[in-house]
Amino acid sequence: MPYETITCETGAGAARITMNRPEAMNAITPAMLAEMKAAVLDAGRDAGVRVIVITGAGRAFCAGVDLKALGGRKIENGTVVDILDVPARGLIDAIRAVPVPVIALVNGFCFTGALELVLACDMAIAAEEAKLGDTHARWGLRPTWGMSARLPRRVGFNRARELSFTAGSISGREAERIGLVNRAVPADKLEEALRAVVDAIIANSAGSVAAYKSLYNAGESLSLDGSLMLEFGTGFTISDTGERLSQFRK
Repeated sequence: MPYETITCETGAGAARITMNRPEAMNAITPAMLAEMKAAVLDAGRDAGVRVIVITGAGRAFCAGVDLKALGGRKIENGTVVDILDVPARGLIDAIRAVPVPVIALVNGFCFTGALELVLACDMAIAAEEAKLGDTHARWGLRPTWGMSARLPRRVGFNRARELSFTAGSISGREAERIGLVNRAVPADKLEEALRAVVDAIIANSAGSVAAYKSLYNAGESLSLDGSLMLEFGTGFTISDTGERLSQFRK
């Protein structure tokens, strides 16, 4: 389908969704959120897509919310209101619901709402030179897309407090060190690093990866005992087990 604020390309087992408002550092609008959700769900239904990549055009991954999108709406008590909250949460739900891994490729500036999208993805690869930060407090805003729930689970509560209270930014290299992203590489090696991860995922069983994604997503909100019960008691359809084990069963 044609898009106005994003591009979507599919090939070599991956769908690449690119936020495409480089003149505005890919700032988030309601239309962008709706288009990204549609693209994620479409890619998730494509049997040829084993990985979804989300990135940004130009020098930014995404600068966060485009407050101009609110028009004359009044911002009260630090919330950006349903015109953004509803589609943002819908996109995040789609990222978590599709049965394939979603990788955030953080190629440049990544702030606030954009960081909340990164936290919703299954993995993140960043350029060492990228800048990431939670700047809600700088603008008198509060998180409403999951920052306060996901950031401390990713980096620990003390580190999350520091990032949010100071509203400072850190490099991709530092983001890797504290566990905010999976890995950071020089900007000119970003595509190479992404391809290595995508190829490694594609080499494995799609059914097994889908089962892992489901279990990890559900297990985040459970106790250890609850996660064990979920793992032991949940069935999954994995169709290629026999083929993959056949060499050992002759």
